[in-house]
Amino acid sequence: MENVHRIEVGVAIDNNVHADIRHDLNITTIRKVEKIKVYTIEGGNLSQDQLSTLGYSVFSDPITETFKVDNPLAKNFEGAIVEIGFKPGVTDNVGTTAIKAIQDAIHIKVDGVYTSEQYLLHNCDTTTAEFIAKNLLANELIQRWEIKSGQNMHEFTPAVPKVILDQKPEVHEINLNVSDEVLLDISRENVLALNLEEMKTIRNYFNERKEERQKLGLPSQPTDVELECLAQTWSEHCKHKIFNAKIDYFEEDHHEVIDSLFKTYIRASTEQINSPYLVSVFKDNAGVIQFNDDYTIAMKVETHNSPTALDPYGGALTGIVGCNRDPAGTGKGFKLIFNTDVFCFASPFYKGKIPPRLFHPRRVLKGVHKGVIDGGNQSGIPTVNGSLYFDPRYLGKPLVFVGTGGIAPAKINGKYTHEKAPQPGDYVVMCGGKIGADGIHGATFSSLEINENSPATAVQIGAPIVQKNMLDFLLEARDLDLFNAITDNGAGGLSSSVGEMGQEIGARLDLEKPPLKYPGLMPWEILVSEAQERMTLAVPPEKIEKFMELSKKYEVESTIVGEFNNTKHFQLYYQGKMVGNISMEFL
Repeated sequence: MENVHRIEVGVAIDNNVHADIRHDLNITTIRKVEKIKVYTIEGGNLSQDQLSTLGYSVFSDPITETFKVDNPLAKNFEGAIVEIGFKPGVTDNVGTTAIKAIQDAIHIKVDGVYTSEQYLLHNCDTTTAEFIAKNLLANELIQRWEIKSGQNMHEFTPAVPKVILDQKPEVHEINLNVSDEVLLDISRENVLALNLEEMKTIRNYFNERKEERQKLGLPSQPTDVELECLAQTWSEHCKHKIFNAKIDYFEEDHHEVIDSLFKTYIRASTEQINSPYLVSVFKDNAGVIQFNDDYTIAMKVETHNSPTALDPYGGALTGIVGCNRDPAGTGKGFKLIFNTDVFCFASPFYKGKIPPRLFHPRRVLKGVHKGVIDGGNQSGIPTVNGSLYFDPRYLGKPLVFVGTGGIAPAKINGKYTHEKAPQPGDYVVMCGGKIGADGIHGATFSSLEINENSPATAVQIGAPIVQKNMLDFLLEARDLDLFNAITDNGAGGLSSSVGEMGQEIGARLDLEKPPLKYPGLMPWEILVSEAQERMTLAVPPEKIEKFMELSKKYEVESTIVGEFNNTKHFQLYYQGKMVGNISMEFL
């Protein structure tokens, strides 16, 4: 492959994987497991001298490791080799960091770096290696693998897992004037997680506004952009419909109707106790309490259960960095100082049948543990406590509770830091990571039961280092009073962040403006794709220049993607044409 090179680094004995093969898979014939790290570099027109410099100074420890460029490091042996890398579009944090490291080392920016790992399984045939790869080493939801005989390692070719979307970005009208059965099919097939009553409510809303929509150049029926926006906003993940529903509660001879578990037992008790140290509760991304006269603390705990069941490592990592974003997006932003967690799994010694698309509890435990460690440590936030709870009922859906605490001055520039409000005329600015297909339907998927058809795009891997740079930048921007409001891009991406921030006034969002990881995304995908390392801010026009200069200083990408206004509507445009217009009150 032209202008693509492989650097292999190793070889290291991997006793942990060897032990897992024996214990988890009951395979005892393998004599030894070795691991090689592989870095595939695309672009840059690098010479052999430059590649050797990178192998020595960037990718390997010259004291304990060896490396080879465009040649296999392993020698022929009796056994099988499994090479595992990410599928196209899945976040590769090490690869992203390597691009910057290469630029620092030799002052050349390459097009991409893609990481993978080779496992050398001694005394193992390729059929057994395939079983080990599928059931232990890789997650087919987000990873690809290739297997060769130990005698044929020369056959591995550089893999460049680029996303190529063979689709033209378009906006489609969705006809809701159909039978109840078809309405439910539309919800199910599009992973909207909307029930029949909600689908009918949406249908009625658009049927009552045909003339208004005609004047705006919109179809009488909702566009896919509008329907996806409503599904995200109304999802159980975002609206907590079960907690707010009427519940018929029976216990022996006792029966009562509970009008919202949340309002009755959480909000009501909090308001009744009325603790004097509560500064802000139930109104922002995290609760705020008084620490002393000069500082306040923001605290948030949430779950990340469904994505963790499909990808234990990525789901848990995204869960902890996703929880980080909530105190960071509360008020004008809090400095993150600690993490906490509670994990609920089935027994790691479980010997029964595993349902389709799920993993053995032992594998889930290990993946979640590593994900939370990497998510916290790589962001510079210590995990200060945690606990484990085991019960067989958690086999189908583990529970992953993660929490984050942050601290902020009670006031900055004479303004309370726990208060925020975008103003009409403020720019809508997106900063942090680019938008990709990973994370689409994160909110609606979390509202559904897991099954073997659960969407792969519902799991995305957070980028802790990108998030760390962004949060450092935002704290300085806060201290300089460069923005009026901030919130995160979790659960529903720009749909949730801009929709929430503009709910009292209105907003316009231009969907062709956000930076993308790759071309070809549909407008509705750009709208609802979530990311933990991305935030939305309201920046006054007179402060935008200084904001952008500071963003560049921290090497954080920031883009103007719209404007807050006085329309009381969420106005969605693509390539200058209106593709959505929803009343903030209805949304």
